[in-house]
Amino acid sequence: MSSVETKWYCLRVVSNKERKIKERLDLEIDRNGWRDVVPNIIVPTEKVYKIRNGKKVIQERTLTPGYILVEAVVRNTPTGMKSALNGNVIQAMTSIKDVIHFLGKKNPTPMRDHEITRILSKVDESSETGESLADPFLVGEDVKVTDGPFKDFPGVVKEVNEEKKKLKIITKVFGRETEVELNFMQVEKNS
Repeated sequence: MSSVETKWYCLRVVSNKERKIKERLDLEIDRNGWRDVVPNIIVPTEKVYKIRNGKKVIQERTLTPGYILVEAVVRNTPTGMKSALNGNVIQAMTSIKDVIHFLGKKNPTPMRDHEITRILSKVDESSETGESLADPFLVGEDVKVTDGPFKDFPGVVKEVNEEKKKLKIITKVFGRETEVELNFMQVEKNS
């Protein structure tokens, strides 16, 4: 009697095409009836936002550019662990457009447990906390107020509160330096 567990493998792909390649891989696996061998394929992403023209634009950023994670069944046999990723599955997956190879080439090497745990926890953390700023504000950085009573005033970041998504900036009002607390949405970086 053999027990079944899964391991994660890393598939190298062309950067910035990870989502499209994942769709192609899913179609190929479903078409061949290999879902019992490859139950899951993921492109680890996090939600980030940028502020453009005073508006919040949300984007998904790939955590592992150029790589897709493939979960595959590993069977515990009397002679040891044996991957269900056989030559046919590997060949079909690596022959898909824009797929380069598995790490380990023709004999895919499973990722270490701590590596996959770290990546998956980052994905979970991102989905729980919501989006984060793609290009964070830094103390000492020059900014411009885009909204509110200080609109169009230049300033310098004094303090960043990532949790509350607020900034304290120093700006000149009537010739005097004044500390002002603003939301991230009310400020943009000077370019």
